[in-house]
Amino acid sequence: MYSIIVPIQIKPGYKDQFVEAMIGDAKGSIEKEPGCYRFEVIQDGNDSNRIWLVEVYKDEAAFKEHQDYPHYTKWVETVKDWKVEDGLIGAGLGAYNIWPSDEEWKSVATQAIGKIN
Repeated sequence: MYSIIVPIQIKPGYKDQFVEAMIGDAKGSIEKEPGCYRFEVIQDGNDSNRIWLVEVYKDEAAFKEHQDYPHYTKWVETVKDWKVEDGLIGAGLGAYNIWPSDEEWKSVATQAIGKIN
């Protein structure tokens, strides 16, 4: 698995429309990208204008494909003036999970979902 965690600082006054656009990209990723396994949009507990993205892809190639999908390119264009910073700029773009292993990932994710239901 290939994972990224992205902090994004939203400019004051743009949060609602930014989050709406972000959810559009997240839903598009989960619904239309076979290599995207997880895409969470998380509100920072200390800063209402900071969100975190947690994304899990089959591999690095699937993440790179993600950046070519229309929902992603639309999001990039829509929000470009609404954010102060983006954690992907100048950062190591991703990481490989240690646990669960790729083989165990599906099982652990399924168990977690069962706990929520």
